[in-house]
Amino acid sequence: MRVITFFIVGLTVHVVFFLSIFDIYFTSPLVHGMTPLSTQMKPPASRLVLVVADGLRADSLFTLLPNGSSRTPYLRKVIEETGTWGVSHTRVPTESRPGHVALIAGFYEDVSAVAKGWKENPVEFDSVFNESRHTWCWGSPDILPMFAKGASGDHVYTHTYPAVEEDFASTDASRLDSWVFTQVKSLFQSAKSNSTLKASLLKDKNIFFLHLLGIDTNGHAHRPMSEEYLNNIALVDKGIAELVPIIEEFFGHDGRTSYVFTSDHGMTNWGSHGAGHPSETLTPLVVWGAGVNVAQRVTERQPYHDNFLQDWKLEHIRRVDVNQADIAPLMASLVGVPIPVNSVGVLPILYLNNSDQFKAESMYTNAIQVLEQFKIKMQQKKETTLSFFFTPFQQLTESKQAEIIHKARILIQLEKYNEAISQCQSLISLSLEGLLYYHTYDRFFLGCSVVLGFVGWTSYVVLVILKTHASLHRHPHFSKQRSSRTVARLCVCVAVMITAFLLIQRSPVTYYIYCLLPVPVWFFVYKESGALTDLIQSAPSLPLWKCFGYFVLVACGVELLVVSFFNRAMLTLGLGVLSLWPILTGLFTKAKFRSLSWFLGCLCLSSFPLMPVVGREPNLHLVTGAGLLTLFTSACFLWSSRQRTPLHLRDRRQFFTQMLLVAVCACVPTLTHSSLQQKRGLPLLNQIISWSTLGSSIFVPLLSSTRLFHRLLSIFLSLSSTYLLLSTGSEALFPPVLSWLMFVWINIEQEALLAQGVSGRQELSTIDFSANIDITKIRQLKLDDIRRSYFFVFFIITAFFGTGNIASINSFDPASVYCFLTVFNPFIMGGLMMWKVIIPFIIVMCTFESIQVATQLSSRSLFLIVLVISDIMALHFFFMVQDYGSWLDIGTSISHYVIVMSMTIFLMLLSVVTHILTSKRLTLRKSPKMHFP
Repeated sequence: MRVITFFIVGLTVHVVFFLSIFDIYFTSPLVHGMTPLSTQMKPPASRLVLVVADGLRADSLFTLLPNGSSRTPYLRKVIEETGTWGVSHTRVPTESRPGHVALIAGFYEDVSAVAKGWKENPVEFDSVFNESRHTWCWGSPDILPMFAKGASGDHVYTHTYPAVEEDFASTDASRLDSWVFTQVKSLFQSAKSNSTLKASLLKDKNIFFLHLLGIDTNGHAHRPMSEEYLNNIALVDKGIAELVPIIEEFFGHDGRTSYVFTSDHGMTNWGSHGAGHPSETLTPLVVWGAGVNVAQRVTERQPYHDNFLQDWKLEHIRRVDVNQADIAPLMASLVGVPIPVNSVGVLPILYLNNSDQFKAESMYTNAIQVLEQFKIKMQQKKETTLSFFFTPFQQLTESKQAEIIHKARILIQLEKYNEAISQCQSLISLSLEGLLYYHTYDRFFLGCSVVLGFVGWTSYVVLVILKTHASLHRHPHFSKQRSSRTVARLCVCVAVMITAFLLIQRSPVTYYIYCLLPVPVWFFVYKESGALTDLIQSAPSLPLWKCFGYFVLVACGVELLVVSFFNRAMLTLGLGVLSLWPILTGLFTKAKFRSLSWFLGCLCLSSFPLMPVVGREPNLHLVTGAGLLTLFTSACFLWSSRQRTPLHLRDRRQFFTQMLLVAVCACVPTLTHSSLQQKRGLPLLNQIISWSTLGSSIFVPLLSSTRLFHRLLSIFLSLSSTYLLLSTGSEALFPPVLSWLMFVWINIEQEALLAQGVSGRQELSTIDFSANIDITKIRQLKLDDIRRSYFFVFFIITAFFGTGNIASINSFDPASVYCFLTVFNPFIMGGLMMWKVIIPFIIVMCTFESIQVATQLSSRSLFLIVLVISDIMALHFFFMVQDYGSWLDIGTSISHYVIVMSMTIFLMLLSVVTHILTSKRLTLRKSPKMHFP
């Protein structure tokens, strides 16, 4: 197999393995075909006002001021006198779209929506708005259109401000909320002189939705403890206090209006959200008006084990917590519309102030609505599974369903409403368990297929390494060709049987890929199995104890890397062990200065994983200091190398220009953040410098000399400029420290090569990336090359987790991109943050390319070992996913699996980018044609 073919096949296989985790764990939970159901009894309210304060934490609303007063006096009065309150528990991801979907549609977001920036509907769904007679919405253009687009008919009216208003650099983001309140007041004022509008407003089953984004925007820009954030909360309270009398007056104080105030998600102390920290998942819920219980005084201890009641001075008022999806059936019950057909929420009875019969009938409707989803899901799975393979959910058989429904109906007729409610709650619980059962029905089958393919691919790569790059005694295999034909026929038969099986079951197209992929992979494993025979026959001549020692060390090293995904401090431990490598191998006696530099470099780098991942306050002085450190190390290198490799005038000018740009970029973040703090917005000049630097960062190194260290220095300076612009604190020091260690690694590998007795070693200062490779000097792999490959994987993981943990969404600080833009744009902001993560990758990748050249290895041999190590790690996480029971643990392992697979794919692609960066022209450096078997 040619190199390019192997690259394409390997990339394709890893993309399939990467996508498989989404098909197995992240398929849409929604089903269609259910009939909307509503309670036949008259609802208590004719209209409902839903106010969602985006990004509002529960404690920010409920906590009193030091003087004992509340910053939200109107809502506090509602809590203590006229309404019912509690904490709404959200789920990960704590983002705006998933939160609003849970509130308004009653189910937890389809994760495939992340591919559309949480803005569009990847799968159509029902909502309370869709079931209403009319819905008027005011607020953000990021949230409102998705519910209007998903609604049937044209009864959802949206009013949004321009997207450019969502600016983190805004002088006062609370104006977004003021705009909403003004527009709502304007609607009711206009209705007095518009008979058509007035007639629509006076109808029943109407909903008014106010989306208030100011709190979230101020929280991102200034943090939740800031004056801007807290003042915005007070403004919202004042706006509600002014709006409620206007609404009541318009409807003649008929007592038929219900009010729901809540939030889609909270926010961390450092101004981010997306993960599962309590500050993100605990949001306030205050409900009052028609059909809602007034505040209930309690004297006994309430059944909550946190200390919030005492902290908020609300232990004397009954607290009723809900899951976020429960709010949708609550709103539907209050206003008398059908519960959204996709809702998995459970009606919170304690919020209702109505007859026991109404409560029982509402809960019965809720139970039947959830059960309908279960029945549709079961039928779908039954139709796509062979009858003798189908295993139904035993706890809720058809007879059990009929029994519970009949019993609940009889209890309602006998006016035993509490018992009927209990039966309905039991039915909902079983239905939700059954929905999960059928939703995960194929997981084990698909997981086994992926694992089989994964193990086969890893085995194939190992055999390729042994056959192509290892010094083994080759033995002829005369019977191999004939047996290969037999195995090929057998594989074709297996593939046909698998295809027929999947066709009968009407499986999705992706199932064919996952199930058929192992067949050709294992066929090629069989074809290359002769390498395993050669290894066994060469065993007597191999240093078995040394091989076993390397195997044990690498196994322990891989396990350390796996644990580092859960505890970043393990990277510090690993770097501490790596720092002793020259001493343990005897290199210290031959190269004391380089060994000492390696030791200090490892120790300096080991401090970064110990730094806090999130919650760091910006420290722009460190960014400026990092710029000065970059300039100092670059100047020292140029000064030390001036005798060995003199610079041409053109190169001197380029390095001077790049160093000048680094100095400018070290100052731009300070100037930008100073301007934002003074609320003068993002300076245009700073924005031009930032985008120009980003755009040129890949191309500028291509203009430099192709001498090894000159090209690496140009790459380092170019990437450091961009990294400084994306930094807000200590992470800016990471690239110069990492680059220092990478420079030492290249030098000390030369000493290690000399210690191995490799002849023809080339001086580093004379290596030119663009020079032709002498194929006679390319050597076979040695055991020490396994150590080099492991070092590379270790440094890649360190580069990835050194300054943060992107497995956690909230580890990103939006302030990192303020030099480029301040108006909310999830794709551009996410792309910039991803580039910040990739920059250390490229530094390590370029170093690895240099080591391959310096140690006289082919450009693919070491990389094959790297693939094996990363695939073993990914397989490790895949097995961990299968073992875990709780969704939180499963989600963590899935995210780690996705990270490792993404890294492997990135490394394969970056290997091409690295070749380009280390070549003077936009072509790969010339290399001999090499073939893999």
